[in-house]
Amino acid sequence: MKWVYMAAGIALCLIFLIKPNPAPDLVDISIVESIVQDSGVPNAVTGIILRNRLYDTIFEVVVFTIAVMGVRFLLADERPFCIIYQFTDEPSVVLARLGATIASLVGIELAIRGHLSPGGGFAAGVAGGTAIGLIAITSSSEWMQGIYQRWNAARWEKVSVLIFIVLAVITMAGFELPHGELGALVSGGVIPLLNILVAVKVALGSWSVMLVFIHYRGLL
Repeated sequence: MKWVYMAAGIALCLIFLIKPNPAPDLVDISIVESIVQDSGVPNAVTGIILRNRLYDTIFEVVVFTIAVMGVRFLLADERPFCIIYQFTDEPSVVLARLGATIASLVGIELAIRGHLSPGGGFAAGVAGGTAIGLIAITSSSEWMQGIYQRWNAARWEKVSVLIFIVLAVITMAGFELPHGELGALVSGGVIPLLNILVAVKVALGSWSVMLVFIHYRGLL
């Protein structure tokens, strides 16, 4: 039976190598232009992620959420790290906090204007998480945890995921907001809102993971 499977696998590979893959006739069709027209945003990549392949993006957000939950679950039974060291020398603190300020501003810009220029929710969330990480390595873990709890960051993280899923399902059902003027800040229907929600989710999820790792592993 093993030889049958091997022969079938070899035959399948030969079919892929020999059989031609005819290219579609797209002489009169610009894929990028059609995506821009359908989505109403100049950034065709954002149009693909948050409209044409929105079903995939939903599960990417869900997978990230499960990863954050997994970190908390796997480290819940571990002993907290006794001594947590932060950077205390003045140059490192100044540079880290300057970098955090720049990263946070970049994250906000990417979230708000990601549908008009290179950027988007995931990139904005990474920039926001980077800013939080730079603050974490120069600040007390208790202070970071206090701010996280004071602003109910865990709750906002869950709310952003739920709102994203609801808006995405409504969009896939065929109900869309008006696209507005192409190139304007308020355009693209629901896409800017989805970008902001993804940015909030990724940034707050990164914050949660960093707090858990610092608490149980120290400053990595």
